[in-house]
Amino acid sequence: MDPSCSHGDQPAEREEDVDGCQPDHQLEVRPEDGGCDVDCDEQRENGQCDGSEREEVAAKAEPVFAFDHQNKGRTFRVDEVTASANVHDYDGLVLTGGGPDTDSLYIVPDAVCFVAEFFSQGRPVGAISGSLRTMIEAGLVRGRRMTSGPNLADELRNAGADWSDEAVVVDQGLVTSRTRGDLPGFCDKIVVEIAEGVHTGQVAMT
Repeated sequence: MDPSCSHGDQPAEREEDVDGCQPDHQLEVRPEDGGCDVDCDEQRENGQCDGSEREEVAAKAEPVFAFDHQNKGRTFRVDEVTASANVHDYDGLVLTGGGPDTDSLYIVPDAVCFVAEFFSQGRPVGAISGSLRTMIEAGLVRGRRMTSGPNLADELRNAGADWSDEAVVVDQGLVTSRTRGDLPGFCDKIVVEIAEGVHTGQVAMT
């Protein structure tokens, strides 16, 4: 990871609920426009932590729109930008994918750095479809068990990933899936990984 990254320098205080479970403060990082409309609300509500929050982070502060299949979907307000977001404020990260412009995220240095910092802190990360290119750019896939659509299989293998064609693959806090058709299983797994908290194996692999 680039030593100039500074998205985790000052840990924020963490609160626990009455059951001793950290609040599920999940983060979705989107390209400037065009990512898949990933909605895990129902699955998250059925997770181990109730009262979850979600924030939308993007490279720019302007609202971004998502795609529902090939049609323009919902517009999301951006809560934070990657240049100033702090990983210690969040329990988990979801990298959205699936739209025609999802490749735009991996060419934004602040976004790549922000994603890498999640791994160095051992915090759970979910990635689906084209968003996996951001992980490749950050040098985070070598030695990891992962899946993707067939269009990214060779790129992941060439970058050192242990690729397999499965709906969902979980590896030390990292959850990957192929396409939006895999969303039910993907959402179920990312909720579990976030509820489990920091994964020391994820830190060891960065």
